[in-house]
Amino acid sequence: MAIKIVAFDADDTLWDNEAYFQETEQKFCQLLEDYLPIHTLSRELLQTEVTNLSLYGYGIKGFMLSMIETALRVTDKTIPPEAIEKILQFGKELLAKPVTIIDGVEQVLSELKNRYRLVMATKGDLLDQHRKLHKSGLGHYFHHIEIMTEKGEEDYKKLIKRLDIKAEEFVMIGNSLKSDVLPVLHIGGHGIHIPYHTTWAHEKIEVNIDHPNFRQVSSIREVTQYL
Repeated sequence: MAIKIVAFDADDTLWDNEAYFQETEQKFCQLLEDYLPIHTLSRELLQTEVTNLSLYGYGIKGFMLSMIETALRVTDKTIPPEAIEKILQFGKELLAKPVTIIDGVEQVLSELKNRYRLVMATKGDLLDQHRKLHKSGLGHYFHHIEIMTEKGEEDYKKLIKRLDIKAEEFVMIGNSLKSDVLPVLHIGGHGIHIPYHTTWAHEKIEVNIDHPNFRQVSSIREVTQYL
């Protein structure tokens, strides 16, 4: 592969993230379980989150607003103010979670930094993603940081144009086939998938990928076998 840029997703690729969201969702559902069964509340919350993506984008703040909106809807606006305060507290606790770097990340970044330009390309809230990057201490490895509102084909085309390279010189590494791999393959780039032990329902897809530019590895350490 004639690669010039190696791009990494952040959440659940460089550091743990989704497990914290699921922990918060569980607390939210337990708070409202007198109104609806927990599995129904999870489904209602997901529906609200997906509907609100075009308004709030990805990230904790949008998640907080979606929890409040869901609570108001499922309780027919009878939820007490104290419960709304509790939901806000859940969100603030989520914002304060530690940034736990996934095993092997620093070793791989250190090895690749001298051979390629490294990029962090992730979705989410701008302030929160920069906060996590700062807490992680990984910022010095990256030539460029891109906080994206979406990760579709056009978004990657714009990123590649800004980086002044060709699609075939770009490889994207991440835990989401939907966001990190398929769009890049479709525009002629390379994709390496690292499955994470838990994935947000909106990012899950069932697909078999048979493409010469695709690789799947079990851990980030295996990335260096292909680069």
